Amino acid sequence: MSGPASASLAGRHAAALAPLDPAGRHAAALAPLDLAGRVAVVTGAGSAGGIGFACARRLGALGASVLVTSTTERVHERAVELVADGVDAAGFVADLRDPARAEALLSEADRRFGGIDVLVNNAGMTSVSDPQDPAGLAETTGAQWRAALERNLSTAFHVTRAALPSMLAAGYGRIVNVASTSGAVGAYPGDAGYHAAKAGMVGLTRALAIETAAQGITVNAVAPGWIATPSSTPRELAMGEATPVGRPGTPDEVAAVVALLSVPAASYLTGQLLVVDGGNSIAEERHV
Repeated sequence: MSGPASASLAGRHAAALAPLDPAGRHAAALAPLDLAGRVAVVTGAGSAGGIGFACARRLGALGASVLVTSTTERVHERAVELVADGVDAAGFVADLRDPARAEALLSEADRRFGGIDVLVNNAGMTSVSDPQDPAGLAETTGAQWRAALERNLSTAFHVTRAALPSMLAAGYGRIVNVASTSGAVGAYPGDAGYHAAKAGMVGLTRALAIETAAQGITVNAVAPGWIATPSSTPRELAMGEATPVGRPGTPDEVAAVVALLSVPAASYLTGQLLVVDGGNSIAEERHV
């Protein structure tokens, strides 16, 4: 991006590069959870009870303008809900497996809000096999494998690549990839494609973090564990109840961590994976 929009971005982000004040405090440290004047794009935000929309609401509550996207028209309902909450928001329908639609999404962010500061890559899909009867790798077709990678990894690649020119021009950005404990931390039988894609999100996060660290852009990932959403199965909810916390997590609890990674003050944290699983991945003993 170049011209007036990039100049506007540079002006908006000048404060992030300001020197310390006489008291030795950076301006960002005075308002660590403030996103006023920032623009966030959140993918996979079509479900009213999902992680993506919870992230959009949390970032909007902190003052960000928010562009939400999903593959269906219901994302416009989410945008209306955000506006009702006082957020400057808009919706955009896109299948982000298509690189052209990812480019169109970022063009819409530029047209509607003047650029992008925060990108939350949440688009994806859970198991492409039946979670009650998972298919082993030997039974996984090439089409299933490619579908899992396209939905859960390529979408993030396409959108991030489209967002980078604007962030690099501004010398500022926050990218948060929503991975999973599945693949990145642990695994369950079957659905190797999903596990591989989510582990790949962590590799993408770390590689890009190194590439952009000196340009004012941070790239981190969160790994949700058993989170109660409208699509959760009874078995998944039961697994959440078996965590050390004793219940599944909520989308808003994941969104809270995403928000912490999205603010200007989180400027020295990059390339990291934050696990949001109620202590499940560290527990050596289980209730039997």
